Amino acid sequence: MYKTIVGRKIRIAVVGCGRIAQNHFSSIKKHDKDMELVAVCEIDKDRLAACASHYGVAGYKLLQEMLVKEKLDVLSLCTPSGLHAEQAILAARSGVAIVTEKPMATRWGDALGMVKACDEARVRLFVVKQNRRNPTLQLLKRALKEKRFGKIHLVHLNVFWSRPQEYYDSAAWRGTWEFDGGALMNQASHYVDLLDWLIGPVDKVQAFISTTRDIEVEDTVVMNVQWRNGAIGSMSVTMLTYPKNKEGSITIIGEKGTVRVGGMAVNEIQWWDFANNKDYDEQIKTANYETTSVYGFGHPLYYKNIVDVLRGLALPETDGREGLKSLEIIIAAYISARDGKTVSLPLEY
Repeated sequence: MYKTIVGRKIRIAVVGCGRIAQNHFSSIKKHDKDMELVAVCEIDKDRLAACASHYGVAGYKLLQEMLVKEKLDVLSLCTPSGLHAEQAILAARSGVAIVTEKPMATRWGDALGMVKACDEARVRLFVVKQNRRNPTLQLLKRALKEKRFGKIHLVHLNVFWSRPQEYYDSAAWRGTWEFDGGALMNQASHYVDLLDWLIGPVDKVQAFISTTRDIEVEDTVVMNVQWRNGAIGSMSVTMLTYPKNKEGSITIIGEKGTVRVGGMAVNEIQWWDFANNKDYDEQIKTANYETTSVYGFGHPLYYKNIVDVLRGLALPETDGREGLKSLEIIIAAYISARDGKTVSLPLEY
């Protein structure tokens, strides 16, 4: 049985105080009736001091020390992706639940190790997929569950964003295979998640990658996809868009419906055409929202599920096994690009 926490606040700590951590801090604050931030961990001395002082909590340079000294219920990982596995396994063995940012790991074996460690310790592993909570995508998911498209003919995703060389130069781990991954693994990970969550299990992928920036990994990708349900589609990703982030979109064309959710971060329903109308179709007028951030506003909603799960009131929306699905597609795409072949899923039987 998993531990449930009742009668007190859930004690949480954040590891890594970089830019994505701010979404976690604000989400924890929004749920302060149920959650209490008790510590932060960060290897940069100045950043650690500033963060610990700002939130009025204990600060640690070493994760091991924090796990020993603090009585934690859950640990939020906002560190470079290549560190997630080691940190998650360490926390799991200390009996602490884990919330990890995307991708859950940069290597397939590491991700499997995370799931195994959490299973053995009977602790929850949450993999953040906050875009699923976008009102635009919630409406699209409902239409798909109701099979309003009929047979799906074609699916296409675009991620046209901008990451200048200065972005990669800002930290030594950025743009590396071990700690970061490229445009598909890092920036477009949430969009890869939509391939399985919305359309279904992927059967085959074929990918090409290229690199323009001075980095190890790719900054541009094109990928063809075939699903087990017979649908086919593609995905185009680049971090070279001039002069700034332009588009994050998904288009679905079916025998009885066509939908495009676009904007900079799937925040605008631009096409919504179905053979038969439903009462909730009117909601497309209010589902659209303005954003200047590619992260969207789904983190607080995601944290609501974390609270409910740890209280014993719900099941995880995206646990470790759900997180494996998008990582498997990404790894398959990298194998395809490296070896010049079509790669079938699953990677292991």
